[in-house]
Amino acid sequence: MATVTFVDETTSGERGAGRVLDIAEERLTVRELIRRRVHQEVAEFNARTPEVFQGLVQPQDAERVLNGYALRTSRRIDPEAQTRLALQAFAGNGFLIIVGDRQVTGLDEEIEAASGTEVTFLKLVPLVGG
Repeated sequence: MATVTFVDETTSGERGAGRVLDIAEERLTVRELIRRRVHQEVAEFNARTPEVFQGLVQPQDAERVLNGYALRTSRRIDPEAQTRLALQAFAGNGFLIIVGDRQVTGLDEEIEAASGTEVTFLKLVPLVGG
């Protein structure tokens, strides 16, 4: 079993604390990597139901706040709906994924999940007016 660390970064240089995910397979697709990451963060949120969701993408009916996304009404988040949003964001260049020192570009691209691998999710900020 491999331990992979997910780290969120922004183009302004902000770097979040890493989250750890155990993966049993040696290889998996980028699609599956995103799915597992999203399912883990949604499960953690739903177990505690804090006021702010700190995840990869903004849930529906939530607003961006300083340290995440505030839900307008307290509720559980659907992991499948959140996964769809994350896959759409990746396909639409909402964020880049860097595994080790290599950028991955396709959802069906396979990556090697060796123990100690760092996966960076680089969140891109749209330019104003363009």
